[in-house]
Amino acid sequence: MHIWVDADACPGAIKEILFKAARRTGLPLSLVANHSMSVPPDKHITLTVVPSGFDAADDYIVEKIEAGDLAITNDIPLAADILAKGASAVNTRGDEFDKSSIRAALTMRDFMDTMRSSGEHTGGPKAFSQRDKQNFANALDRLLMQGIRAAKN
Repeated sequence: MHIWVDADACPGAIKEILFKAARRTGLPLSLVANHSMSVPPDKHITLTVVPSGFDAADDYIVEKIEAGDLAITNDIPLAADILAKGASAVNTRGDEFDKSSIRAALTMRDFMDTMRSSGEHTGGPKAFSQRDKQNFANALDRLLMQGIRAAKN
């Protein structure tokens, strides 16, 4: 199991949880971004900086991810592509995407995009909270344990 992170918009608190998880489990953790960022020196943690451009980081992750891997992303179309490859995806608030929820999430995303393009002010996402951080940590632990058990079988 490999952990992939759509790192450009990933909150620092989530990255810290991921760094600790990589050290604890020994699983490879790859952050993918279109700009440089600080990552701790650790043989399990890498940063790949892709050229800036529309969906360059997303395209890189989709190209490299394999069935059984885990991706951290808030990007719903990216999550759909990840699921199609047999990998798992969770957002930074700890909400796991699956084949049934991804359709509804894509539909809502498209609807909100249509509303915004018509001039409607829809507001942004709610502020990232301590509860979101805890929900993410819990979901990550559960998904990592599932992945480690599946790899042993």
